Amino acid sequence: MIAGIGFVALVGAAGFRATPGALVDPLQEEFGWSTGTIGFAMSVNLALYGVTAPFAAALMERFGVRRVTAGAMALIALGSGLTVLMTAAWQLVLLWGVLVGLGAGSISLGFVAVISTRWFSRHQGLVSGILSAGGATGSLVFLPLVASLTESEGGWRTAAVVVSLVALATVPMVLLFFREHPADSGIPPYGANEIVPPPPPAGNAARLAVDGLRNAARTRAFWLLAAGFAICGATTNGLVATHFIPAAHDHGMPTVAAAGLLALIGVFDLVGTILSGWLTDRIDPRVLLAVFYSLRALSLLVLPQLFDERITGFMILFVVFYGLDFIATVPPTIALCREHFGMSAPIVFGWVFAAHQIGAGVSATAAGMIRDSFHDYAPAWYIAGVLSFGAALLSLRVERTPPEEAGAARQDDLVPEGDGGD
Repeated sequence: MIAGIGFVALVGAAGFRATPGALVDPLQEEFGWSTGTIGFAMSVNLALYGVTAPFAAALMERFGVRRVTAGAMALIALGSGLTVLMTAAWQLVLLWGVLVGLGAGSISLGFVAVISTRWFSRHQGLVSGILSAGGATGSLVFLPLVASLTESEGGWRTAAVVVSLVALATVPMVLLFFREHPADSGIPPYGANEIVPPPPPAGNAARLAVDGLRNAARTRAFWLLAAGFAICGATTNGLVATHFIPAAHDHGMPTVAAAGLLALIGVFDLVGTILSGWLTDRIDPRVLLAVFYSLRALSLLVLPQLFDERITGFMILFVVFYGLDFIATVPPTIALCREHFGMSAPIVFGWVFAAHQIGAGVSATAAGMIRDSFHDYAPAWYIAGVLSFGAALLSLRVERTPPEEAGAARQDDLVPEGDGGD
């Protein structure tokens, strides 16, 4: 039940955050804003979506997952709803960039690490794959609906209002049905035999997050994982999720058709990421990451030749291939964080995910600037392909921690020294 509630929340949060991808053309038509200006608002959204994650994980330790998740959904509803009143680009940055970015970032892949670590002793890789797939799939499957709403009588404002109302509707579900720890329901974590008492409340959330970064930053594994995941974000959320629709539109493809292709990527991502989670429980995560990044590189390098005013068989082949690999990198990355950082993994992975979203933010702006300068997205796809090969090499350099050493970061490491827990 907890995994199911987490899945719904992740689908919703990711979908709400990603909807600006379908609004680029309508906003340009109404306000005359450049692609780079709109891309900057999306970059702020993407960066905050990532930077918020470690602090959100620490807040969950301090105040509980339920309160933080419900508050985040309310923030998304507020940010999306107020966009109908905006008249200037800075308001887009504030509302969709800052408010929606902060809200969605509180229910991101750090949330996945919290659930899989607290509630599951067995099949952690599979569960993290399912939940990660929910987050990535939600960001793409919502796009056809949003694209259709933007073409309705109310235009993009109708889409913004619908997003706001749906986000608000999820708050009661989280407050009523979510539980913090298995012990709260009198059960052990899935796959374990003993009920694990909930840990005492953590200390100051900001110190908790910063201490997690300080401790992790002393290790080579953290920097390799963070660098690889930054490239992952640049080549997925920052580039494809944000700029695929306008890139296809440049070649004459209707916006709704392009959004449908992104949704199809999301469907195949659901399959690919769940399969990745299953494989992570059985295969060296470093090898999986190298394979996934290499396959992504190949697909991005051929993409510029596949755009057309109609949907071709080769484009469908790309959608299937790229979709299976879209966020397949998440389960093995979480697994390596658990191996190297033990019970601190949710917060440490939050920082790794922050690097992912910073990479996405840089890519969203850079791709927009490339489009404005060259009147073509092709250089952005080629650069992304080369970077993906680099991420594969970084992944292979992460050392493998023996199981008996994986608990190096103990639960009490989550409480900063000298903090009395108040």
